[in-house]
Amino acid sequence: MSLSIPAGAPAYAPNPCLDPVQRSMLNCPDLVMQRPSGLVLDYTADAGRVVLRAGNSIDNVGRGPAELHGTRVSKYFMNGRQRIYRRAGGRLGITTGAQLFFKFVPRQLRYWKFHRAAAFELWRIDSEGLRTRLVRRGPKISYCLRDLGHPRSELARSPATEVYPACSTDRREQRVTLGTSVGWADVYPPSYPEQWIDVTGLRGCFAYRHTADPRNGIYESNERNNSATTVVRLPFRAGRQACPGGRVEGEVRRRPTPYDY
Repeated sequence: MSLSIPAGAPAYAPNPCLDPVQRSMLNCPDLVMQRPSGLVLDYTADAGRVVLRAGNSIDNVGRGPAELHGTRVSKYFMNGRQRIYRRAGGRLGITTGAQLFFKFVPRQLRYWKFHRAAAFELWRIDSEGLRTRLVRRGPKISYCLRDLGHPRSELARSPATEVYPACSTDRREQRVTLGTSVGWADVYPPSYPEQWIDVTGLRGCFAYRHTADPRNGIYESNERNNSATTVVRLPFRAGRQACPGGRVEGEVRRRPTPYDY
């Protein structure tokens, strides 16, 4: 039986970075998320709500940059096209379904950011420390995708200085390039807007999980290492969490559930 693509559904090229032959000719990126860090409760949200903030960092540990070139299609959106650089020179342009969004950041400006660059999730865990049920999501999904931190400077092909600057705030832009170089990272502290998950009324042990590029808008050499998790006990108090599992690896220590997506 053959499978057909529904009418009107976009057809994206397969990921060449997952094919051993093609990958050997390309400098593919590989995005990983560092564990949520600096967790702190914030009571300043809407009355009666409590949110748990966390910082994070999307690092590129691949052979080449994670680069998106956006072309304006509406007031707030650009369609993104990924550029993957060939080892012999030149580059490959691929439509992956990625989009750029002119994101408003409270108390700041609007920025052209990679839309759906990350996902914030809170999962219930069982007595073995395994994730069982998704209970909350955070609002943060858009990231600049830039060279801000340089946490993995020892990696081969990592440039000594930044290549991709802060994202544009120009509402007139028709084309924008975003990216993160090898060894570099886009970093956000816990205090940054939307760096939280609402934990109001929750009690027990949970996996606080961040995932980079959950919808594969950037093709990578490894699509299975994008998540990182910190285990927390709620109501939250800093220090040892007295929960099973300790560090829960997002793609390993997990039972399939109806909440998968």
